[in-house]
Amino acid sequence: MLMARLCFDYGHGGEDSGACYKGRKESNDVLSLGRAVAVEVRNHGITVNETRTNDSTISLRERSNFENRNAYDYFISFHRNAFEPEKAKGVETYTYLNPGAKSKGLAAGLQSALAALGFVNRGVKSANFHVLRETKSPSVLVEIGFIDSTGDNNLFDKKRNEIIKVLAKAILARVGVVYIEPSAPKIGRA
Repeated sequence: MLMARLCFDYGHGGEDSGACYKGRKESNDVLSLGRAVAVEVRNHGITVNETRTNDSTISLRERSNFENRNAYDYFISFHRNAFEPEKAKGVETYTYLNPGAKSKGLAAGLQSALAALGFVNRGVKSANFHVLRETKSPSVLVEIGFIDSTGDNNLFDKKRNEIIKVLAKAILARVGVVYIEPSAPKIGRA
């Protein structure tokens, strides 16, 4: 049986920091979190290719071209939202305007997993975003809280490990792999 192949895209990077608030950069938050999710998913035997692995500038066209060079089960773009300082909060997941069942299913799974951690559930939405429109595989873009919301940033930081786990779990469920808890290291007695 062939194992699933995923393409992870961490929004922005390099010269494009994405949304910023009180010294936080969207590009750094999503790179750090997304790479941790990739490690977790890889630990379950899944191949994950990443559009960037450091703080580098990558155009939207380069991101979609990267995805189009291979066949993937899913393309997942990680982002943090922004509106006006302290005026909006919550998570939302986007699919393209006419999503297939696979995109819709993954979006619903990611959305409910994040909302269960205490983020306001802003729902699954559709949008004409380049990375959703120009990629071949079922694609979603997930906005993991508002970077200009202190409450969302507190959730993002305090529940980081749980966010990584629930995202990995939701992604693995879509490719038919059961999430296995990492075993805790045994502590010897002196």
